[in-house]
Amino acid sequence: MHRLFGLIMTVGALLTAAPSHAQTFDPRYPVCMHVYSGANGGGGEWYDCSFTSVPQCRATASGRSASCDLNPYYPFNAPPQRLRHQRGA
Repeated sequence: MHRLFGLIMTVGALLTAAPSHAQTFDPRYPVCMHVYSGANGGGGEWYDCSFTSVPQCRATASGRSASCDLNPYYPFNAPPQRLRHQRGA
């Protein structure tokens, strides 16, 4: 019984100690900037998905070690949301 309890506690501790990663791509914006700074800055690389167009992203990425890509999680083919009008009473 003590072994089973010890095994369960060990597995539980390992599962809770595993690092969790946040979602890399923000699905609200169609363009992401991939920033590379591992060699010089030591900060690794990351994605900044806060751009509404490729030219906007390229202007921000200019002069940096970065590239702009379309967000693979942005719903490009989703139908536009219709506005709902409420009737006044």
